[in-house]
Amino acid sequence: MSSENENGEGGAEGASSEQLALIRESVRQAKVPRAKPRTWRGAELAKELPVARVLVDKGVLHLDRYFDYAVPADLDADAQPGVRVRVRFGAGRHRVREGRREGGGLIDGFLVARLAESDYSGPLAALAQVVSPERVLSEELLGLARAVADRYAGGLADVLQLAVPPRSARAEQRPSPQPLAPPDRPEVASWGRYERGAAFLESLASGGAPRAVWNALPGPDWSEELARAVVATLASGRGALVVLPDGRAVARVDAALTLLMGKGRHAVLTADAGPEKRYREWLSVRRGSVRAVVGTRAAMFAPVQDLGLVALWDDGDDSHSELHAPQPHARDVLLLRAAQDKCGFLLGSWSCTVEAAQLVESGWARPLIAGRDQVRAAAPLVRTVGDADLARDEAARAARLPTLAWQAVREGLRQGPVLVQVPRRGYVPRMACANCRAPARCRHCSGPLEAQGSGADLRCGWCGREEGAWHCPECGAFRLRAQVVGARRTAEELGRAFPAVPVRTSGREHVLDTVPGTPSLVVSTPGAEPVAEGGYAAALLLDGWAMLGRPDLRAGEDALRRWIAAASLVRPQSAGGTVVVVAEPTLRPVQALVRWDPVGHAVRELGERAELGFPPVSRMASVAGPGEAVTEFLRTAELPP
Repeated sequence: MSSENENGEGGAEGASSEQLALIRESVRQAKVPRAKPRTWRGAELAKELPVARVLVDKGVLHLDRYFDYAVPADLDADAQPGVRVRVRFGAGRHRVREGRREGGGLIDGFLVARLAESDYSGPLAALAQVVSPERVLSEELLGLARAVADRYAGGLADVLQLAVPPRSARAEQRPSPQPLAPPDRPEVASWGRYERGAAFLESLASGGAPRAVWNALPGPDWSEELARAVVATLASGRGALVVLPDGRAVARVDAALTLLMGKGRHAVLTADAGPEKRYREWLSVRRGSVRAVVGTRAAMFAPVQDLGLVALWDDGDDSHSELHAPQPHARDVLLLRAAQDKCGFLLGSWSCTVEAAQLVESGWARPLIAGRDQVRAAAPLVRTVGDADLARDEAARAARLPTLAWQAVREGLRQGPVLVQVPRRGYVPRMACANCRAPARCRHCSGPLEAQGSGADLRCGWCGREEGAWHCPECGAFRLRAQVVGARRTAEELGRAFPAVPVRTSGREHVLDTVPGTPSLVVSTPGAEPVAEGGYAAALLLDGWAMLGRPDLRAGEDALRRWIAAASLVRPQSAGGTVVVVAEPTLRPVQALVRWDPVGHAVRELGERAELGFPPVSRMASVAGPGEAVTEFLRTAELPP
């Protein structure tokens, strides 16, 4: 017993010593608490330019102006225009001590300028802290942010929150690489297919500033052509900026630039990279280490030095519109940059928006298009199935796909993959009464009832409540029919019809980037279509009525853009590529798809909007809020009759 007690006591002493060592190590590794910014009471001011003009990070419109602060001598070296600072904001005139205003809460801001004296006659509060000596806000970026705020009736602080990414101290401590020499001029290559393609590249390479609206030919060459425009701009010793709608498009242009120039010559700015890496890439651009930037929407504010070209791909995509206030659109921001920096401008897409057509019609930009022979050689064959065809088609009455669509799928699978575009995701997102066709609605919130799968209970698409005993409030029937069929239900039906062929789906839950060139069925929602190796053999564009029937001014333009984006992934007609669109063939967007004439559709749409006074011919503003607030706004706005 005594030996056991001795061993136990020795173990306790060893355990306690290990615990003490662990505590000491934890204390040693603990971060030192950050000191609060000083109030600089009685501190000496900077001898030269003792006033700092600061933009406080307050997204309130009545505070959308600069505020002056005193610069302590200890902060004189770091307090330079463009750095991040912290100031005390909100102290009143009565809180003055030793000639300095004190009090108020700490708030972030940007130091905009250093002045010899202030326009404000009262006592000034002192700068509390210089967060970092890194000068992240240049005069050019500040001017652009001010122009965007004025264009969208927003606050400058809100725009700068979009333009300057959050700080990462570790990224600032890492030095940026030295800038590389300009690359050689690129070859014309596939740009020769366009009437003025070679002249456009030559103008960029020689230091010019051409402005063009580019209607790209169908196929996968658009990313390489965009990369060659960037390389031509870099060859002139200037910078280039390319904004794309999503990360998949960024990856394609990134790969094309790497293939043409190698690594280290361009930066990629996307949210997927993470805060630290994105800020490190942004700093390399701000410091001048990199002259070319490729990114998504947030990259439209990238501080590229000596900007020579701004380019935007697919300006009709909704992702180019910022969701946060003041909600700027990438197209408008790049137009402001092109005018401010007097640089080249390239607006490219397979389709053409009304805004792009207006740029050409006004003479601000030149069209960059291919001849009809080149269009016919690159585009697939487009066939239509309208209501009259569906009424005469026995297969269409019994199944969802008409005979022409079945034939196109069967023939396409002999040569490669087939793309099926479905406007709605899910299984059956819209249900209706089988007797009277009344829409099936939730009893709690009146939301649409949808089926999650075969044999599954109904669920409300708004509140998520399950509905196990539905009956029609109009006629009392209990049977339901599918009003709209989603992508998963379509994939299930095609899988039963072609059991030996693999079926892949691409949508919001899981977006595919590429698919192999072997025979398969790819069911996708609009905008999520993967790229097939060698191109798709055929494509089906289903439920055209669902896209054309939306109560939206851009319904026809948006449907044509999504159709052309899917059809551009199909092989040319000479290689057997076929596209079948299930929509009324007499409608204008369908005819534009058959002729592959998105420019003509945009021009006619622009003419009609001009007669009606609709955007983009006229500017419109919307105000949303509680009824009392909107009424008060209308009372004080003094709008014309």
